[in-house]
Amino acid sequence: MSQDARSPAQRLPYQSILDRPQLKLPDHARVVVWPVVNVEDWEISRPMARQVLPAPTAAPVLPDIANWSWHEYGMRVGFWRIKAALDNIGAKATLSVNGRVCETYPVVAGAARDAGWEFMAHGYIQMPTHQVDDQPSMIQRTVDTIKKFTGKAPVGWLGPGLTQTFDTVDHLARAGIRYIGDWAIDDQPMRFDTDAGSMVAMPYTVELNDIPMMAVQHHQSDVFLKRVTDTFDRLYQEGADQPRVMCMAVHPFLSGVPHRIRYFEEALQYVNRPGVLFWTGEQLLEWFEAQLAVGGQP
Repeated sequence: MSQDARSPAQRLPYQSILDRPQLKLPDHARVVVWPVVNVEDWEISRPMARQVLPAPTAAPVLPDIANWSWHEYGMRVGFWRIKAALDNIGAKATLSVNGRVCETYPVVAGAARDAGWEFMAHGYIQMPTHQVDDQPSMIQRTVDTIKKFTGKAPVGWLGPGLTQTFDTVDHLARAGIRYIGDWAIDDQPMRFDTDAGSMVAMPYTVELNDIPMMAVQHHQSDVFLKRVTDTFDRLYQEGADQPRVMCMAVHPFLSGVPHRIRYFEEALQYVNRPGVLFWTGEQLLEWFEAQLAVGGQP
């Protein structure tokens, strides 16, 4: 780390969940459920972001048609199952979207836009932020592409694979980004400092996320439902005293396949009850900033 670089801990002072000002949700709600649907552009000339089928003899090969096809199924079929599940309960999701998806999969991006989903920028294409030669240009290109497609610049950012360097948040703030999901550090939004003003770390998840659960840990499909219900029960209990946020992060090529979609549907039905709000990241941000204005977190 360079002398001028700041780590997340230096930007965001420690504060326990027991020692912070009271936050209040409307209508005495206890939990905000934040559904995030990740749609990505896996450029076939690059190594694939994930693999369901290792290369023969473990020797990486390009083009990786097999794993590109796995992802492509999600964009052609899986996305529509996930969207139908959210539509069924009247919930709007946050679309964590590679900017180039607006150009390469305009039907998918258009369906999310027309449904009133929030677009959270997810890099331009699916590649680690550390491998980007010019981060400010990539960030601006992503913001501009999404704004051109939706008519509105994104306010949120999730790095591909949750990747960022120590100065990424400074570049993001200069580009008008107001919250990130890369720091999955809390059950509530948290404000932190950048060189271009304050930003918010939103409670994204690596635990209720089908990438670690299914693509990395290789759990059975029903584990997703079990984790969601167990997490929700505890957060709903604790939310009686201090509101909590529960993010559910899914990918069409994983949760949108036939043997997993029922567990996403059942998870949504389980948490859809009184005292629960389904919000986008931007709605969470607006609520949190309003809470700060009336004496919330410092």
